[in-house]
Amino acid sequence: MFLTDSEKKILDGGHGEAAALAMAILTDLGDAVNAKRLVKISHVHTDSGFYLGDAGLEFVEHLAALNGRVTVPTSMNNTTYDIERCESYGVPGELGDKIKRIETAHLAMGVNPCWTCAPYQDGIRPKLGQNIAWSESNAIVFANSVFGARTNRTGDLLDICCALTGRAVETGLYLTQNRMARYHVILENFTQKALQDSRLYPLLGYAIGKSCGNKVVAVSGVPKGVTMDDLKGFGAAIASSGATALFHLMGVTPEAPVLENCFKNAGNNYTISMMPDDIRKAEASLTTAEDDRLDWVGLGCPHFSEQEFMTLYRLVKGRKIPASILFSVFTSRKILEWLKKKQLLKPLNDAGVKVYSDGCLLLYPNFIRTSGTMMTNSAKAANYVYSQSGFKAVYGSIEECVASAFNRKITRRRSR
Repeated sequence: MFLTDSEKKILDGGHGEAAALAMAILTDLGDAVNAKRLVKISHVHTDSGFYLGDAGLEFVEHLAALNGRVTVPTSMNNTTYDIERCESYGVPGELGDKIKRIETAHLAMGVNPCWTCAPYQDGIRPKLGQNIAWSESNAIVFANSVFGARTNRTGDLLDICCALTGRAVETGLYLTQNRMARYHVILENFTQKALQDSRLYPLLGYAIGKSCGNKVVAVSGVPKGVTMDDLKGFGAAIASSGATALFHLMGVTPEAPVLENCFKNAGNNYTISMMPDDIRKAEASLTTAEDDRLDWVGLGCPHFSEQEFMTLYRLVKGRKIPASILFSVFTSRKILEWLKKKQLLKPLNDAGVKVYSDGCLLLYPNFIRTSGTMMTNSAKAANYVYSQSGFKAVYGSIEECVASAFNRKITRRRSR
């Protein structure tokens, strides 16, 4: 693999031991995938702060001990649990201390401790064509698709190497030819009311991901008025069910003004019709609840936005969720501070809503309840929660989640 003189200098230790180690890892990866060169990047969103075991912790502490410093702006994905409030839901002290050690190591390297899986909600919004190196599946697909930036699904711990060097391996979605769609999904027989229903988009993403796998997808039929939260739910779902890293929405996303922009060779593409019955089947496959019993409402996968909090506040204001129902919402530190400034946090807490930052919704109940049924507005969470936390799942809108909490049982309105 070709290295520039400045890249050779990094590899040879000219910018310190940590950067040299990181560059050695990147060049080994480049050789393994037959890449021709590295590409300069301008931002990293790293998942190296997610505690998955001592090996990852020791690796980032080693880089920090070698005086490693990030060379491009670098933001943090959420970690395992809320760092400041681990003890409030039973996380053992030793595990909490390890998560804080991860934070300390990253702070020493100059990372932005935003701790969110949705950095685009914190104002971190790369531009069209900008090369970045992001981790976290929903953030990756959002950056590639909604902003038109360029990133692969950067692996955990590889991402911090990209941050220390300002480089990524030029392969995959950094290359224009690999950003062409392989599948064309056409929405058929959906009413305008259905297309305006926020419940549709996570289910649509889940269904397309199941059908198309990790291929680039172009979708026709999504209206231009689709919201950022709808795109967030769609992207998180398509990335969790299909490992999709890039989708094009015709007339909506920046690389898809017209259909012809999305396809390199029409003869090698597949066309799929997506109909309301496919959405019903997707919803049924995500519903693993055995009856209408409800134990936990979990929101914020990906992290909750300001608009979602406004919706939630309107629904619970002046009311009290029964104590038997866990009701938790995860968000970023920045949006948590916004809640405080808007004087919304106390009314939410008074209503029985517990708001957490830093951590991951999917791991939240591990130390409180070992099993039960969760309701969520996230197809991603419904897809993953049983394997992560042992909870059965049911999918519904924010309104349905709140109604179910107050009713102490799963309550859903008729689908459009």
